[in-house]
Amino acid sequence: MSLLEIRKLSARYGDFQALFDISLHAEEGETIAVIGANGAGKSTFLRSIAGIVAVAREAIVFDGQAIGGLRSCDVVGRRVALVPEGRRLFPSLTVEENLLMGAYIRRGGDWSLELVYSLFPRLQERRRQAAASLSGGEQQMVAIGRALMSNPKLLMCDELSLGLAPVIIQQIYETLARIKKQGTTMILVEQDIRQALSVADRVYCFQGGRVSLEGRPAELSPEQISAAYFGV
Repeated sequence: MSLLEIRKLSARYGDFQALFDISLHAEEGETIAVIGANGAGKSTFLRSIAGIVAVAREAIVFDGQAIGGLRSCDVVGRRVALVPEGRRLFPSLTVEENLLMGAYIRRGGDWSLELVYSLFPRLQERRRQAAASLSGGEQQMVAIGRALMSNPKLLMCDELSLGLAPVIIQQIYETLARIKKQGTTMILVEQDIRQALSVADRVYCFQGGRVSLEGRPAELSPEQISAAYFGV
């Protein structure tokens, strides 16, 4: 059985249906990219797995257990962590305090402050600073580090590159390879197709709340991706 199985996942916001029968899977240790235009349903997909959007219990199976519709805190307890779009840090807390918030479950595992600081040395230098005083790239590093502190089996990242300079985006994506070496399975939601495909084992394209394309990056042509992305 795959580490994550999504089975005909549908999601609504009131009368508006955002996802239509999404099915995909992620094997342990894989990096999955989910690409698509604004409004394609990518963030709703991650929020559904994270327990923020209510969905059918059997639509999401993680590590052999159905987790659809669980509370967010219970999903984190199952070793699933989300790096949300916009980072959502605690601005009045220091860098280190934000990181420690990710470890509130007190679960054992490889990830610790020392390992996070080795991944992002800049954060150790700024560990006593308020998170609000950091640059956008540094705040993104804190958000990733906070999620890793929960020692997840599945790390989900929503729009890591949004609003960041290209050199910072490159640095952050280089760290993803190191995170993968620790055995962490990842789902990356991105509009930056090039970056997403550069690290993904497999890719799913969403269009209008449905999967419009799936495959391995090396097997997909730019024309296939463009048609699936824009729906033309």
